[in-house]
Amino acid sequence: MMKNYQALVEDKIFFGGASDVEDMVKNENVEFIVDLRGEATECAYPANGVGWLQVPLGDNAEDPQDQLFQQAINHVVEAYKSGKKVGFHCDGGKGRTGAVAIGTLITLGKSENIEDAESLSKSIRPVINIRQPQREALEKLFNK
Repeated sequence: MMKNYQALVEDKIFFGGASDVEDMVKNENVEFIVDLRGEATECAYPANGVGWLQVPLGDNAEDPQDQLFQQAINHVVEAYKSGKKVGFHCDGGKGRTGAVAIGTLITLGKSENIEDAESLSKSIRPVINIRQPQREALEKLFNK
């Protein structure tokens, strides 16, 4: 079976695009979805017992959305630390998802900085492509 999503943290945190949510829920028993799509009106795969939380990041936002990225990262990390299997996604799983993956790795202490986290994220999910405003948001959060 071809999986279009990946595990950022083995068997615990999964990431991909909106079209992957059903597979994350069915294959991995993901219990909590953090949806990064500003354009979403409901969960990409509404299912009983699966929590859904939207953090509305704009894919083509001109400004760094550091506060929203921080919220998204916090939700992923909190769900993980509470023992839930968590998935996060945007539409295609490249930009917004990649930026949240980088922030999650740093927050969990699995990477020391943005460069390391980006390399690790891309080694797991090669389609990741961080846009400049997304990178600036990460720099505001983690380059202190």
